[in-house]
Amino acid sequence: MRRAAHFLIAVSILCTLHPDGAQAQRDRTPPAWTRKAVMYEVNVRQYTPEGTFQALRPHLPRIKALGVDVIWFMPVQRIGVLNRKGSLGSYYSIADYRSINPEFGTAADFKAVVADAHRLGMKVMIDWVPNHTSFDHIWVAPHPDWYVHRANGSISSAVSESGVENDWTDVAQLNYDNQAMRRAMIADMRWWIDRMAVDGFRCDYASGVPLDFWVAARHALAAVKPDIFMLAEAESPGLGEAFDMTYGWELHHLLNDLAQGKKPTSELDGYVQRQKRAYRTADFHLNFTTNHDENSWNGTEFERMAANHLPAYILAATLRGSFPLLYTGQEVSLSKRLRFFEKDTVDWKGPSLAAFYTAVFDLKHAQAALWNGGWGGDESVLHTDGGTRVYAFTRVRGESEVLVAVNFGDAAVAVAYQGLDHPGAYTDWFARTPVPLPASGTLDIPAHGYRVLVRGRATP
Repeated sequence: MRRAAHFLIAVSILCTLHPDGAQAQRDRTPPAWTRKAVMYEVNVRQYTPEGTFQALRPHLPRIKALGVDVIWFMPVQRIGVLNRKGSLGSYYSIADYRSINPEFGTAADFKAVVADAHRLGMKVMIDWVPNHTSFDHIWVAPHPDWYVHRANGSISSAVSESGVENDWTDVAQLNYDNQAMRRAMIADMRWWIDRMAVDGFRCDYASGVPLDFWVAARHALAAVKPDIFMLAEAESPGLGEAFDMTYGWELHHLLNDLAQGKKPTSELDGYVQRQKRAYRTADFHLNFTTNHDENSWNGTEFERMAANHLPAYILAATLRGSFPLLYTGQEVSLSKRLRFFEKDTVDWKGPSLAAFYTAVFDLKHAQAALWNGGWGGDESVLHTDGGTRVYAFTRVRGESEVLVAVNFGDAAVAVAYQGLDHPGAYTDWFARTPVPLPASGTLDIPAHGYRVLVRGRATP
């Protein structure tokens, strides 16, 4: 009932906030700078032994050298003390939206990081936590009506979309029926654009907040920064009314199953078709093999995907709509679950995968067929006899054509394929060797491996 009411309100707001109404919002395309962009998630607390912005700054040129275009910072605001979990608390228990966590440094330190990133040609996004605050947030005492209350009058901890309290006992549920709270939330988001020059927001648990709020927030923020970029930690076509990109949860879970052999690769056909039916061509999906939640709570990609983590990442980076994400330490084979409420520094001496990820990102940048959303090309499945552990497809846009083939199996395979639309001279992107491809032929794919071939002579 409440969600249906919010949807109707959202449609009304769309029509009043924009001269062309809801249709104009649906027709909006993401900012031009996102066309072939790659994202990197920074966990400041665990990035260096110091866990500060100043200690992070020397790493920015290295991050840029990987081929990263936009940095997403996990929450950087001050964390609450009341009901805190662990000794340091959750990044997502915010005590003041217009603040800097003193654990990380000062406002001047963060502004310096943003300026450094901008000088290097990277955009900066911050995590925004709109569903809840800490129980000692600066709003609690003066504005108790901005929160949801239990029957006994106490403030409720965070609730699920069904209205049931969950185990997030360190955070208080905000009341989106209160219009004053909504205005204050949007004003605080604008503060980060005005004062800290951020380029966008990754919005935590976006589905827990009414859609009409997101539409209003998007309109207000775009009025001051037209190329604002909005990412929802949720997966729903309806969120395209306010967001440029949603999470690729469905693909992520499917990749885990494929890597573990629980499902055949033919399941990818159904996934691709569902995406085409549900989403606009322009919509982006943040695809990943790990992130802060997956790493800390569900295990590293090595636990979940073992030797198949690389072919899984190839798919995450190359399928239609894919906007690839790299998480802190992933480039050095981060093989431990980082503790969420304690200090737990990344071991930067792990086996380097920087060359692999750099090659993937160079591929993304160089090949228009793989660009994000509507800027990229459509997929065509390439029929093979590789069985349930092999998958191959092509993507084409103009003169750019890329053939992607992965093998989740334990043995190398020489798969027969047929129906290549554009036979001729190709280049193995990773080996940099020429590969002539007839319309029908065979393709060697290593165990737990991949082949990426581009039409013509490859140049990064």
